[in-house]
Amino acid sequence: MQTPRPNAPSNALVDQLTKELAGHAPFSKMTQANLRFVVTHANARYFRPDETLIEPASGIASAVFIIRRGSVTGVHGLADVVGNAFEYEAGDVFPVSAVLSARAVSAHYRATSDTFVWMLPTVHVNTLAQTCPVFADFINGRVLHFLQMSRDALRQSYSARSMLEQSLERPLARVMHTQPLICAPSTSLTQALSQMHERRVGSMLVVGQQSELLGILTRYDILSKITLAQVPLSTAIEQVMTSPVHALTDEHTAQDAALLMSRHGVRHVPVTRSSAVVGIVSERDLFALQRLSIKQISTAIRASADVPSLAHCASDIRDLAKDLLAQGVHSRQLTGLISHLNDVLTQQLVTLTAKAHGVSANEFCWIALGSEGRGEQTISTDQDNALILSNEASAGDVSRLMMMAKDVNMALDACGFPLCEGGIMASEPQCCMRLDQWKTRFEEWVQFGTPEHLLNASIFFDFRSLCGKSALADELRAHVTPLAKGSRKFLNLLAVNGLSIDVPLNWLGAVDTTKHNGVATIDLKLQGTALVVTAARVFALAFGIEATATAQRLQAFGRMANVPQHEYEAWVTGFEFLQTLRLRVQLELGSEPTTPQNPLTRAHPKLAVDSDQPNRVSVEALNDVDRRMLKESMKVARSIQQRLSMDYAR
Repeated sequence: MQTPRPNAPSNALVDQLTKELAGHAPFSKMTQANLRFVVTHANARYFRPDETLIEPASGIASAVFIIRRGSVTGVHGLADVVGNAFEYEAGDVFPVSAVLSARAVSAHYRATSDTFVWMLPTVHVNTLAQTCPVFADFINGRVLHFLQMSRDALRQSYSARSMLEQSLERPLARVMHTQPLICAPSTSLTQALSQMHERRVGSMLVVGQQSELLGILTRYDILSKITLAQVPLSTAIEQVMTSPVHALTDEHTAQDAALLMSRHGVRHVPVTRSSAVVGIVSERDLFALQRLSIKQISTAIRASADVPSLAHCASDIRDLAKDLLAQGVHSRQLTGLISHLNDVLTQQLVTLTAKAHGVSANEFCWIALGSEGRGEQTISTDQDNALILSNEASAGDVSRLMMMAKDVNMALDACGFPLCEGGIMASEPQCCMRLDQWKTRFEEWVQFGTPEHLLNASIFFDFRSLCGKSALADELRAHVTPLAKGSRKFLNLLAVNGLSIDVPLNWLGAVDTTKHNGVATIDLKLQGTALVVTAARVFALAFGIEATATAQRLQAFGRMANVPQHEYEAWVTGFEFLQTLRLRVQLELGSEPTTPQNPLTRAHPKLAVDSDQPNRVSVEALNDVDRRMLKESMKVARSIQQRLSMDYAR
C-alpha cells in the first residue's frame, strides 16, 4: 500500500480511530491493516449543521465520505418535495457510485447536525478495493453486502439452535459424496441386485450409451415389481425399472432436491450434468442429522387421517422454519418451503374431507389466493382460498361442495390458519363458483375497477391451483392474463391504488417510525412487502407474466422492460430482507410471549412488540446492520414505487 500522508496521526491515535471505525459495517469485517490504511490516508473534516459536503456543482467526486459522527442528507433536485431524500449516519460511506464512475454527484449532500467525517481520496479508494475483498464487495453491491452481513449475524445468534448440518443453498455438485451405481438397460436383475448388495446401496441407475439417464431401480421396486410380482431374476432391468426418473442437474440446490423428494415421495434424486449422470443424492445426504426434514414432515402429513394429527404436523412446519431461518436460508426459499408444506397439509385436508363428503376431485379445483397463491406464506397467516367448479355443476352440487369447503376451512383453522375475517374462503358463496362465473367476475373487476374491485384484485389475481381439477384454474388463467394486459385503465387504477401508501421514509430519508406501546415501530407488511408485491403484480399483469411469486415477477419484468440487472436484483434483495425480518418477528412471537414494554429496557431487546400485530417490528431493537438494511430496503421499495408511478400511474 502507499505511504500515509504527511502529519499522519500518532500510533496511539490510529489505534483509537481504527477501533472506532471497526464498530461499523463493512469495516467490522476488515483486517487491522486495512483499517489503519483508511485512518492514515483519510482526511478528517468537520461540517456544521446545514453545511454542504458535496453537490453537483463541486465537479468530479474525488473522495468518499465516511461518517464518524453526525448525519448527512442527500437530496436529488426536487426530491425534498416528492420524498426522494435519503439519510446517511455514522459508518455510512458515500458517494460511492460517483467516485467509481469519476463523475459529479447527482444529489446535494448537507449535514443535518454537527458532522465529523473521514474523506478517503479516490486513489486510495481504488487501492483499498484492490487489496481488501470485503471493501471491494461492499462498494460493488451495497444492498447485497448488507443483506449477507445480516444473514451472517442471524446465523451466529441462532447457531446454538441450528439443527442443519449443511446449507440448503449448496449446489448438488457439493452435496454428492459417492459415485452412483449404474448399469446398462440389458443388465439382468441377478447382476444388478448382486452389485447393489455388494455396494450396500439402495438404488441402481440405468443409463444409455452416452450416460444419459434411462431409469432407476430401488429397494421399493424390488419388493413391488420383482418379489411380489414373481419376476424371474434373468429378466433385464429395463423391464422393471422406474422410468422416467425425477432428476436434477448438479447446479440445482439441496433445497431443490428436498422439494423434489417431498413432492414425489422419493428418497433418491439422480444428478446430471449436460444430460449425463454424474451422481445421486439421497435423503440421508441432505438431512442425516436433522430431527425434522421436509420429506419427513410431508410424509407424516400424507399419513395423517385426522385433524389432530395434521395440527401436530403444522406445528412441526413452524419448528422446521425456525431451524432453517437459524441456518440463514434465504427468505425466498424459506417462504417457498413453508408454502409447499402448507400446500401438502391443505391437500391432505381437502382429500380427507372430500372423501368423507363423497365428493370426487374432478368436480372442483381448490385454489390458493394471496400470499399462499404467490408461494410466500410466512408463519402468521390466515386463509385465502376458493373453489372453481365446472360449468356443469348443479345448484345441489354447489351446495354440497360449499359444505365440504366449510369443513376444510374449519380444519385449517384448527391447524393454526385462522379463518379469514374478510370471508375470502372456499366455503363462502362469492368464493365457490362455476368457471364461467369466475370469468365474468374477473371481467367486471377489470372493466369497472371500483375500490372494492381493486381490493379483490390484490387477492384473487395471485390465484394458484392447489388440488382437484387443475385444468379449471389453467383455463381461468388463460382468460385473465390477456384481459388484464389489455386494459390500460385497470392497470392505471391498480398502480394508483398501490401508491396510496407511502414508503416509511421521512423527508430526511430516515426510517419514519410509529409509536406502538411506547416503542418506535413500522409494519413490515403494510409499509414494506405489500408495496413491492403490489408493484410486482401490476408489472406482471402489464407484461402478461403468468408467474405469481413476487421475486419471479420482478425478475421477469426487469428482463422484459430492459431494467438494468443490478436494479431489479436490488428490488428482489430488498423484498427478501423484509420477508426475512417478518419471519424473525413471527418466530419470536411463537417461541415466547412478548410484553408491550419498551424492548430497550430488557437485557435482550425483542423485535416483536405485540402478539396481535405479527408484522410490526421494533426498529430500536434492530442491530446496526439490520437497521441499515431496513433503510436500504425501504429505499428500494421507494424506487419500485417510482417506477410504478412513471410507467402506469399517469
